Amino acid sequence: MIDLYTWTTPNGRKVSILLEELGIPYTAHPVDISKDEQFDPDFLKIAPNNRIPAIVDQDNGMSLMETGAIMLYLANKHKQFTCEGDEYWRMVEWLMWQMGGLGPMLGQVHHFVKYNKGKSEYGEQRYSTEAQRLYRVLNTRLEGRDYVVGEGRGHYTIADMSMFPWIARHDWQEIDLKDYPNVRDWYLRIVDRPAVQKGYHIPKYTTDIPMP
Repeated sequence: MIDLYTWTTPNGRKVSILLEELGIPYTAHPVDISKDEQFDPDFLKIAPNNRIPAIVDQDNGMSLMETGAIMLYLANKHKQFTCEGDEYWRMVEWLMWQMGGLGPMLGQVHHFVKYNKGKSEYGEQRYSTEAQRLYRVLNTRLEGRDYVVGEGRGHYTIADMSMFPWIARHDWQEIDLKDYPNVRDWYLRIVDRPAVQKGYHIPKYTTDIPMP
């Protein structure tokens, strides 16, 4: 049994999608970041960086914060949605790309373009330009592939799951997925998965998953 502490953000949705894909029992505990619940002392015992998501594995008492660590832990423990041999490290490579680049940079676009539009022309231009570059990187990676990693055309892994919720906010980023056809096809391939449809709406429904 996994206790998942989460909210309706791209980072939170990564882990709830993975848990749904794994089909293992878990309990979702909402941590409403709009009410600063991430600073609650009990939550800080699990996630000292006061960020969601975090998990506690009741099988062994393991607690983890940071989505990359959580996803690697769960995928390796259950031996699903991962890769073997050299492709394992390719998966880690692209997971780290999401953690260190795609997520943080798109988060900055949300800050400047979605929530504070008109307050900083420099910020809007800088991060929108970087977002477009990252979309081009992903579009190039997906040329001739169904998924980001794996031999041949690839197979569905935690690398894909880590990216999908951020790409799902393409409208916030003022990105038209038609300009990135490989990303668009990949997105449509993933959005149809029942576990994605369910995991996206944990811990509560906010809006339908955006469609390009």
